[in-house]
This record gives sequence, C-alpha cells and structure tokens, in this order.
Amino acid sequence: MSGWDDLYPLLVLPSWVPGAAAGIVSMYLIQRVIFPYFWADLRYLLKVLIYGLRVERYRLQGRIFTILDKFVKLAEKQPHKPFLIYEGKVHTYQDVDRKSNRVAQVFLHHGALKKGDTVALLMANEPDFIHVWFGLSKLGCVVAFLNFNVRSRSLLHCVSSCEPKILVVGADLLGTLEEILPDLQKDISVWIMTKDSTFSTVHTLLDKIEAASDDPVPVNRRSANNLKSSVLYIFTSGTTGLPKAAVISQMQVLKGAAGLWAFGATADDIIYITLPLYHSAASLLGIGGCIELGATCVLKKKFSASQFWSDCKKYNVTVIQYIGELCRYLCSQPVKEGEKNHKVRLAVGNGVRNDVWRDFLNRFGSVKICEFYGATEGNICFMNHTGKIGSVGRTNFFYKLFFPFDLIKYDFQKGEPIRNKHGWCEKVKKGEAGLLISKVNAKNPFFGYAGNKRYTEKKLLCEVFKKGDLYFNTGDLMVQDHENFLYFWDRIGDTFRWKGENVATTEVSDIIVMLDFIQEANVYGVSVPDHEGKAGMASLILKQNTLLDLEQIYKQVVTYLPSYACPLFLRVQDKMEMTGTFKQQKFRLVDEGFNPSTITDPLYFLDNSKKAYVLLTKEVHEMILSGKIKL
Repeated sequence: MSGWDDLYPLLVLPSWVPGAAAGIVSMYLIQRVIFPYFWADLRYLLKVLIYGLRVERYRLQGRIFTILDKFVKLAEKQPHKPFLIYEGKVHTYQDVDRKSNRVAQVFLHHGALKKGDTVALLMANEPDFIHVWFGLSKLGCVVAFLNFNVRSRSLLHCVSSCEPKILVVGADLLGTLEEILPDLQKDISVWIMTKDSTFSTVHTLLDKIEAASDDPVPVNRRSANNLKSSVLYIFTSGTTGLPKAAVISQMQVLKGAAGLWAFGATADDIIYITLPLYHSAASLLGIGGCIELGATCVLKKKFSASQFWSDCKKYNVTVIQYIGELCRYLCSQPVKEGEKNHKVRLAVGNGVRNDVWRDFLNRFGSVKICEFYGATEGNICFMNHTGKIGSVGRTNFFYKLFFPFDLIKYDFQKGEPIRNKHGWCEKVKKGEAGLLISKVNAKNPFFGYAGNKRYTEKKLLCEVFKKGDLYFNTGDLMVQDHENFLYFWDRIGDTFRWKGENVATTEVSDIIVMLDFIQEANVYGVSVPDHEGKAGMASLILKQNTLLDLEQIYKQVVTYLPSYACPLFLRVQDKMEMTGTFKQQKFRLVDEGFNPSTITDPLYFLDNSKKAYVLLTKEVHEMILSGKIKL
C-alpha cells in the first residue's frame, strides 16, 4: 500500500485545473451558441488573406506568375500526370503543353499576330479548345470565348465587338460559320480546326498543327507585369440586349482559379467539368482551378444527366461543377441502385434551389455543396463556406473590409435605385431584399466591356452614399439575414435566367419584331413550378389587318436565337400596357404567368416534340405543371 500512498499526491490534479477546464468548456459552449461560425469564418478569411498577400507580392515585384506560367511549370514538374481526360483519352500536362506550343508556333509563323492582339474562339468542349486557348495565350494574345449557342446577327455582333484579328472555329461548328461568313468583316482571318476546307477564303489549322514544332515560343511573348492587363473576353448577356464582351484581367483569372482551393480541393482531386468552356465557371474556376491545384480534369463535351454518375464512378471523380438546373436534372432522373456509391465529395457552383439542394443530398449522399455568387464581369464574390442550405455565402466585418458592398433600396416601377431627398441611396434592413452593389476601387476594380464604353458606364452607380464614390451595379437583388448569410432573390431589369443562361429580353424582342406581322413584342420571364429560373414568355401585338403566323414565329426564333432564349409561351394582346415613363409594363404580365384559366388572351406553347407553337389549353397547362411535358 505504501507504493500507492507515495503516488497519490502525484495523481491529484492541482486545484486550478478543474476550474480552467470548466472555463474552456464554457467558452467553447458560448462560442458555439453566440458565434457558431467563428472557426469556419476564420479559416475562410485566412484563405482570403493568403490570396491577397500573394497578389500584393506580384504587384510589388512587377512580375505576375500567371495561371499559364503555373501550367508550364507543372508540365515540367509533373509531365506525365493526367491534366485532361476526354472521352476516355488521357492528355497529360506535358501533352497539352506541347500541343499548345504547336498552336503557338503555327500562329507565330502564319498568323502575323502581335502581343495584345485579339483572337476569337468558337469551339465546343474538347481538348483542342484548351490547346488553342493556351497556345494563343503563349503569344500574349487576348482570347475571346464565343458562345456557340449564339447564332446569326447576335454572333456577328459578338465577333465585331471584340475586334479580333483571327477567328478560330471548331470542326463541329462549320454550319454556324457558314451562316455568318458572307457578312463577316473581310479583315478577320478565319481558321477552322480541320485538315481541308470547302471555303475558299478560310485557312485550315489541324494540318499545320501536326506539321509544327512543339518547341516553346519566347517567354517574353506571354509575360505579364500588370494585374489589370486584359487576358480574356468572356461574353455575358446583361440587361441591355445583345451579348457584351466582359474584359477579364489577370487579376480576375487568378481570383477565379483560387475558387476550388478556397473550398478545400487539393492536387489529388479529379474534377468533372460538363459546363461549356466559354463560361467563366468552366474556364476560370474549372480549368484555371485545376491548374492552381495541379489536379486532373475530366472534360465532357456536353452535360448528360443519364451518364453523369456513371462517368463519376468510371473516372473516380471527387469534385463536380454545377449550375442549379444541372442538379435538378440529376434529381429528376429515375432512381437507380448504388447512387451513393461514388467518390464525389465537393460540388461547386451556383443557382441551386433549397428543395433541390436537400433532394440532392438525400439521394446522392454526403456531398458538400459549395454554393457561390459572382458575375463574370463583377468585382464581388461570395462563397458559402459553411454549407448553409440556400445561401450563396456569408459576410462579416472583416470580409467587408476586403470587399466593400451594400444592399440598397430599389424602385421596381422606375427600374432604378431609390434616392432620398438629399440624393443619396439608402441601405435596406436585414431580411429585406436590396440591390447588390460593390465598391469600385484600386483593390476591386471594374474592367467593363470591350469596345463599349456606354455599357461600361451604365453598370456603374455614382454618388451613392457620398460625393465621389463609385459602385458596380450587379443587377441582382439579395437578402442578408440576421446571421449575415446572403441569399439570391432575383434579377432586375430586362434579364431573366433559364437553363443556366442569362436571357436578355430586348434581344429576344428584337428578333420577334423583325416579322412583318408583329407590331410589338414584350418579353419577360415567368416562374414554372419545380424549375430553376424563369421561362421566356412574349406578349405580342399584331399589326393591323394581319394574322398570327405561328409557323413563322417558330422558324424565326429557332433560327436566330439560342435554344434557351426561345420563348416557351406566347400571349397575343390587343394593346400593350406602358409604364408612366413609357416603358413596357411587365409586372402584371409576370404575375399572371401562363395560366389559361385566368388569362382570356390567346396563349401558345412551344412544343419541342412537334417543333411548333401550339394552343396552350388547360390540359396542356396541367401537363406542364405535373412534369408530363418536359421543358
């Protein structure tokens, strides 16, 4: 017993230890109750700080280590690691580096391109999109990504607005090229990704790439010493009609590429990209993010709901990209056995509804949904780093120091921010919807749109809270709750979102009024139950002594508009309602929707199975609401 007696004093804890332990537990419980997101916020802010310090170091050094520089270094460091997997074929970092060198060599010797020249790229998702993009970037060119869904007049507008020296077209988009070639500016050199051509004025690229050297071009061609220098043009459809070329700077590319890292992705991840590469989500966040990590990307030509999970299992995918519609499509697929039998751990994207979010998690397992908010041309970004369902992100005092923003009161009738008697804008209270605006300064600049100073200026708000201040108008309404979570509420102005794309109402109405029997067209978006975004609807006024020709309307919209922009519903009215400022009245039309039980005007529905507009009866309406008719 004497031995235990000797040890007993050693086993008795000092009197202060229980008190200290109780204090620590109490502090932990208080933190969990009063500051439940403290550690998640701290981790996220540290990542923001690390990124900010890196960018500041580039600025002080006067030499930017770009995403392209990082890719070249990775091709040296890990040459045999898969960078792209496309249709089962592996393209290593070295493969893509050498192929892009060949592209650079072709245009160096045949294209007469100078550093800073613009080249437009009209290609679908395929490895050659990236080969051409990287190859041109190695020559110091600004690359303009064209939306391959855009046709005819809109496409010609996109090409001319970015003033390219060269237009490169993918082999599967020669039909689109044929439509615009007669009206294309003669000083634009056209190259197609084939070995031969039926067009007399068009150059072939594939044969020249195969014959070219894969030696790297001089590094000084791609070197960048300014974070604000332009590197890409990515087209965005805003509130003013035709698509606009958003200027993407080196700073924005670096920000976009850091997204996957900020959400916790690593070099060991395999990222699945099904979104189109002309979107900033796929190109900057996806491909750029993959390079930032040194990871592997599985590239899909086009999203397929039926093949999605089988692809994820086949390629051991761990990170997926989405838009809200994509998640809904996956949840709408027939249930199969083993749907949770995959390795996907992160899903990064935006626009998913609360109910779809929950359905997705319940059905496909413990995937962390990483929702974010950010406009292509914008200077503000939110990231939902806590996983709060429905939220696009969370803010706090420190985040607003880095990225100042506010939610202000908005007049829906006038279509402009509300200003008080002193001429200043007013902030909304927590829980109220307000227009999201972000401060424009040296740290958070707005680069605007290529070749369009007027549209650039229209996106800016001056004298908001005090004289001389300047803010970027996102055009989005948001709500901030009492826990500082942010929620997307709606778009303002003449834009709505459908199938993951912004649809500009003025562009759609301009196409419709080209028909000789249409006097006026008022285009707007209407909500459809269980669908993301809003479906297009057009209220039409016919010219006197003319008849409605549904066949002509169908032919017009499918020929000149992307599929997602074609109005699903038509309403024929005798008179167009106007606002007090002589603008088309949309609010009552939006509220009334497309219900034939409450609307006495003739209604029509775009039935894709019949390739025609058909009468929207109560029976058809019920079939749309029940999901029997797919939109």
